[in-house]
Amino acid sequence: MSKSGVEVTPDCITQFNDLKLKKSIKYIIYKLSDDYKQIVVEETSSDPDWDTFQNKILNAKASYKGKEGKGPRYAVYDFQYELEAGEGTRGGGDYRNKIVFISWSPDEGTLVFPRMTYASSKEALKNALNGIGAEVQANNEDEIEYETILKDISKGKR
Repeated sequence: MSKSGVEVTPDCITQFNDLKLKKSIKYIIYKLSDDYKQIVVEETSSDPDWDTFQNKILNAKASYKGKEGKGPRYAVYDFQYELEAGEGTRGGGDYRNKIVFISWSPDEGTLVFPRMTYASSKEALKNALNGIGAEVQANNEDEIEYETILKDISKGKR
């Protein structure tokens, strides 16, 4: 259970283990339930298209007490990237996968209660998902660009 009292549902862990072990899922988007008491799976997908994933995150909505704003989300994405020559490869062309935990909470247009609840519940989800290779905290659109994240995780910065 998180600091906010929010619980991680078992399906969150089951879907993550499928992504990690079966490799049949490319990404998972998590959200808080409508009553803000549980972290639930909003969507899973095997679609490797980053733009599709990014648009789903950027266009997420959250509501509270009849008001609606941009929606914070958690996500896990199975990144695959090519290693450069000299990074444990024999001339390049080798690939590495890294499971990246993304916490998306836009700076503008987000209602205060959802934003604070997401922030205080993040660690509960992250701790329940064993095998995360990197973490990204994104608060504006350029921080959730594919190249920005790829550059950071391929160099081990995040």
